[in-house]
Amino acid sequence: MKVAVIGAGKMGLPLACQFASRGARVIGCDTNERVVSAINRGEVGFDEPGMEALLRSAHACGRLSASGDTEEAVAESEVIVVIIPVLLSGVREAELTGLEQVTRQIARSLRPGGMVCYETTLPVGTTRNRLRPLLENGGLEAGKDFDLVFSPERVKSRLVLKNLTIIPKIVGGVCSESARRAEAFYSEYLGAPVINVGTLEAAELTKLAGMVYRDVNIALANELAAYAEATGVDFCAVIAAANTDGEANLLLPGIGVGGHCTPVYPHFVLQDAKRLGLPMLLTESGRKINEGQPARLFDRLEASGQKLDGATIAILGLGFRPGVKEHTASPAFAIRGEATRRGAKVLLHDPLYTTEELRTLCFECLSLDADTLPSIMVLNTGHSDYMRVDFDSWRARGVRCVIDGRNFWNGAAVLAAGLRYLSPGILTQSKGQ
Repeated sequence: MKVAVIGAGKMGLPLACQFASRGARVIGCDTNERVVSAINRGEVGFDEPGMEALLRSAHACGRLSASGDTEEAVAESEVIVVIIPVLLSGVREAELTGLEQVTRQIARSLRPGGMVCYETTLPVGTTRNRLRPLLENGGLEAGKDFDLVFSPERVKSRLVLKNLTIIPKIVGGVCSESARRAEAFYSEYLGAPVINVGTLEAAELTKLAGMVYRDVNIALANELAAYAEATGVDFCAVIAAANTDGEANLLLPGIGVGGHCTPVYPHFVLQDAKRLGLPMLLTESGRKINEGQPARLFDRLEASGQKLDGATIAILGLGFRPGVKEHTASPAFAIRGEATRRGAKVLLHDPLYTTEELRTLCFECLSLDADTLPSIMVLNTGHSDYMRVDFDSWRARGVRCVIDGRNFWNGAAVLAAGLRYLSPGILTQSKGQ
């Protein structure tokens, strides 16, 4: 089996290597020449457990190579898997320009009998209504001359290889035969359980529904945390108790939601529902609640007597997940924007990023070893480096308030150092309270 994986980045390259490990001959396609060169040298350009050994093995046995020529790779392949990023435009719609360009390239060299599978998360109907016509401009008909499939990626950074083989692969096709062929392909060359949901649209919605579910449930935790604060209840204790009945599964509140998926894909649903004239009140409210968390925590801080106007705050953590160097849609950007709007100066520290990388993202950098620290520390990411904080030292160097955006620290330890402490759903604010 010859397979072209278009998009050989953090999600595409592990997928290509997994296919190769199970006997496929794979070409990883990418527009970045450095990525192509690195793969052809057998080098992984990012941090993903298990990838170095898997890539070296695939490279050594000659079953994996990389190319910048998508059309040539497609012409040589029986299966074409597309996994390139689709993010939001300025008006919060799916930005499909890059995906459509790749689809036109595929159409120019797609052979009869081939299968095109999109793994990039898309709004419902996109594969059939926007990508299929572009593919058919090459003269072949989907469902007759070639198979068209949607199968959303369901992995996350630093767990990619594990997730690829454990989490069920969802497939749907332009027709039942396309879906059946996709089911057979992934069963053999991925090795994970496969669930055939039938249609392209059902497969598209499966991924979106899961992301909306997560976003709404995080929003529920954030809303209940605010209510608990107002009624004098420690919400973290409530979560632990409520989740013991086997029916509730309350998540933890936090300062915001980041990443490629959860804060992005609900907008795919909302924009399409708007075009259909269908209210999606819960999905919309969930997004607003989660996007408003930095403002809510700063409101709470200012209500306690600490003003942000003229203050300096430090954001701890740019990454949207602990231990992961990924900052797409990180709450750190929203925290900076809200603090700046209120007149504060903002610094940032993240142990996974260099000073140059942070400056490229327009952040002024902070050293936690500095003699003087900002008066307000805001934890955005629960990196392990932040577990060993000396709060007494922080106070001696100028810190007066800690906003624990992830319920990460022991609030009692912060209070014992004489600092004000705020965290979603936690009541204690200052020593003695």
